[in-house]
Amino acid sequence: MTATLTIDDLEFEVRRSPRRKTLGITVDRQGELIINAPPECPSAAMEEFVREKRFWIFTKLAEKEILRVEAPRREFVSGEGHPYLGRSYRLLLVDAQDVPLKLERGRFRLLRSEAAQGRAHFISWYSGHARSWLAGRVDRWTGRIGVEPKGLEVRELGFRWGSCGASGTVNFHWATILLPPRIVDYIIVHELAHLQESTHTPEFWLLVERTMPDFGERREWLARHGGRLVAL
Repeated sequence: MTATLTIDDLEFEVRRSPRRKTLGITVDRQGELIINAPPECPSAAMEEFVREKRFWIFTKLAEKEILRVEAPRREFVSGEGHPYLGRSYRLLLVDAQDVPLKLERGRFRLLRSEAAQGRAHFISWYSGHARSWLAGRVDRWTGRIGVEPKGLEVRELGFRWGSCGASGTVNFHWATILLPPRIVDYIIVHELAHLQESTHTPEFWLLVERTMPDFGERREWLARHGGRLVAL
C-alpha cells in the first residue's frame, strides 16, 4: 500500500529509502507530488519541510501545467482580451494610427495590417512599458531595503519572473507587466533583497518579510496564478 501525506491542499506520495539521509520533494511529469524520505523520518518533519518549500512546489506545479496545456491561441481580432497590470483590455483593430500598437481610451488598438505580427507587437509593447513602469516601482522599494541596483533589464527569462546578476543588475521577465501591481512589487522586493543576500538564506527571507510583511500571500498568488501569464 502506497503511503500518502496530505498537507493543507497538497497530497504527497511518501517514498522512504535507507539510502536517503535528507528529505527531498519531486514533482513528476504529471504534476504528482512525491516526498523522498529516510526510513525513520517523522511526519511532523515532513510537514515542516513542505511548508518551507511551498513556493517552490507551486512554481513547479505551474510549470507542469504550462507544459501539459497548450497556451491559449491568440487570434488578434477585435474584442479579444489582453492583460496589462492585472486587468484585461479589449483589442480593437484599426485601419490607421501612428504606431502598430497602443493602449488608448481603455482599449488596445492594433493596426489591422499588422494583425499577423500581433504577438511580436504585444511583446514589444509590454517590454517597452515594463522598463519605464518597473523603473519607477523599483525606486519606491530601494530605500526601504537599503540597496541600489546597478541597472534594470527586461527580457525573456523562461519560467523565472526575475533574477539578480552578479553585476548588481536586476532583470525582470517582460510578462511581469501583465501581473497585478501588488504582485509585481513582491517580485521587485525579492530581487532587490538578493542584492544583500545572494541566496535564499534565513537572513534573505527575514529581509523580505521586514520589507513586505504579507510577502507570503503575494508569493503564493504568484505561484498559483502567474504561470499562465508567462505562457501567453
